[in-house]
Amino acid sequence: MNIHEFQAKQLFADYGIPTVKGVAARSTDAFDDAIASIQSELIVVKSQIHAGGRGKGTFKDGYKGGVKVCKTKEEAKEAATRMLGNTLVTHQTGPEGREVKTVYFNEACSIKKEYYLAITLDRATSKAVIIASTEGGVDIETVAEETPEKIIKIFIDPATGIMPFHKRTIGFGLGLSDKESFKQLSKLLDGLYRFYWEKDASMVEINPLITTDEGALIALDAKVGFDSNALFRNPDILALRDLDEEDPKEIEAGKHGLSYIALDGNIACLVNGAGLAMATMDIIKHFGGSPANFLDVGGGASEAAVTEAFKIILSDPNVEGILVNIFGGIMSCKVIANGIVGAAKNVDINVPLVVRLEGNEVEEGKEILKNSNLPITPADDLSDAAKKVVEEVANKA
Repeated sequence: MNIHEFQAKQLFADYGIPTVKGVAARSTDAFDDAIASIQSELIVVKSQIHAGGRGKGTFKDGYKGGVKVCKTKEEAKEAATRMLGNTLVTHQTGPEGREVKTVYFNEACSIKKEYYLAITLDRATSKAVIIASTEGGVDIETVAEETPEKIIKIFIDPATGIMPFHKRTIGFGLGLSDKESFKQLSKLLDGLYRFYWEKDASMVEINPLITTDEGALIALDAKVGFDSNALFRNPDILALRDLDEEDPKEIEAGKHGLSYIALDGNIACLVNGAGLAMATMDIIKHFGGSPANFLDVGGGASEAAVTEAFKIILSDPNVEGILVNIFGGIMSCKVIANGIVGAAKNVDINVPLVVRLEGNEVEEGKEILKNSNLPITPADDLSDAAKKVVEEVANKA
């Protein structure tokens, strides 16, 4: 689960991580009071969406930049008015963009040097990794590709946590060798790691982290994501969830205990088990198709849940074919078959449907589908199913 920058900075304050003062506003009526609270001569106006690249983004109406540095309060209000309710397109949103429903007014500060700092999970070592670079303010992916030697990686053993030698390595790598700068960095790293660990974050990123002309070390931006599976331990974090920033299909799937992630392909998948779902998507790609989603109905889904899964799949206008791939271990193939038939009674399945069933009560499941008189293409195995759905979608086109 992701949160907005203004929310992340509020959490940073609880952990002693220095940021600039800011006020969020969700309506034009709140702009005047928000702007009046900013004391700096310059005012920074930031669009709040769950995507990076806001500063380089372009709004659907042609207005450029989701981050503006304004010289007057009038200019700040005009910029915020142009942003609020407008759709911002960045390299991370895709061409559809994201509607800006919150604007964040920040105090401006002097910038002497920009850095990059983040903590995330390194799956290869099962450890948290601190990533730092002197090349702040730009895409870290570009730095990694063009100048990888400028990226510092420090792996943290969860049994010990962050240690003094970790901080020294990062400090010297960033060139923060004077006593006061290192003291500030040490405190900031302690707070950032504690925040990452205690709140079950999946990624905490500050880009840029800056030093001011006065020598202060400040988190100028904040991007935070959390492990959705751990939200039950952090109700305060769950309360920050912004459903407007999430795919409605994914929200609906969650209500029915389904694991659904929308993709940009045209062949929908309905599978039981995450590993089998990944394999199904891979084999669709192998035979020249493109998966439209990841959908795991789980091992104990009911007929009602399967019916809802079909409704969610078919609500995606990009779907041109459906592949159902079920291995009945805990799940009964009869349940899936009845779910397919139930879905057909409630939803118009007007795209090719290929079904591969195997395992628990498979013959009963196949018989249900056979007697349903639905236009279903049966498949003997996964390869056969993937070939058939890719071919049927291509023939229909």
